[in-house]
Amino acid sequence: MHFDIVGLESPCVDLNINVENFPTPDGGERVLESSWQGGGKVATGMIAAARLHAKGAFIGTVGDDSYGEFCRRDFEAHGIDTCHLVKREKETTLFDVVVSDKKSMGRSILYYPGEAPVRFMQVEELPDDYLKNTTYFYISQINETTLEAIKRAKSAGASIVMDADNYSPGDEEAFGLIDVMIGSEFYYKALFGNEDYEANCRSLREKGPNIVVFTQGSKGCLGVGEEGFFTLPAYQVEVVDTVGAGDVFHGAFIAGLLQGYTTKETARLASAVSAVKCTRIGGRAGIPDWETVREFMETGRINYREIEERIQYYKRGLC
Repeated sequence: MHFDIVGLESPCVDLNINVENFPTPDGGERVLESSWQGGGKVATGMIAAARLHAKGAFIGTVGDDSYGEFCRRDFEAHGIDTCHLVKREKETTLFDVVVSDKKSMGRSILYYPGEAPVRFMQVEELPDDYLKNTTYFYISQINETTLEAIKRAKSAGASIVMDADNYSPGDEEAFGLIDVMIGSEFYYKALFGNEDYEANCRSLREKGPNIVVFTQGSKGCLGVGEEGFFTLPAYQVEVVDTVGAGDVFHGAFIAGLLQGYTTKETARLASAVSAVKCTRIGGRAGIPDWETVREFMETGRINYREIEERIQYYKRGLC
């Protein structure tokens, strides 16, 4: 079996809460909306890609708990293979409380790893048959396991996609192995510290990645590929929740590459998918399908009929 994308991570569960204003110390605030959704950078990106018809498989670890089962069910509901999503006995899946407020359009995250945090997948657990049968291999951090997985996947012809959100000095040893690097504005600042975007993107591309893109939040995105340097403004929407916006961008970007789009066309698609997502609570409920995102890109209108069904699906909680 061959996959379009194989992702590696330990996913989590988010309890998403939306309020008008973030509460002050000793204060309170009425909850406008709440939703239980799966989380994780690669995990949510995989869901976004699956919404755009990419055939995916997820490898990683979850705890022996209801959160882990929720993660598994959500992947499977989107057609993502979970044969190598390992359940760790007596360990706990990461749980987050994500509070977004309408006033600032920002969010705050409280995370609880549990009493026995689930261990990341070990090198000896990596499934070679999946790593060697995928078009894209997708990771969000560099560690012993992901580095070995990258090497195995790349040796079999896969292109490596890195979600570069939180910078670590050890990342740079892997730059030569990365084919598509999509970084956050925070990663950019940590890596370069100045606003010479084109020169910096080109210098990073010379270190290995054929495609380098940085998301810039409400300012849009920029990057460089075979067609040269580009900048794109963000789509204008009524923002409810930005959690998962970058993750969704990454997954949609891979889906665009699978369609044979140019780097700039792919970034435009990813920006549109991410923008639509931000109009609804959580990282996953608002992710559009092809029909919805194409209509949005052509007309600027969002048809919420199918998305509202997803909203109700995630309001069911962990059951």
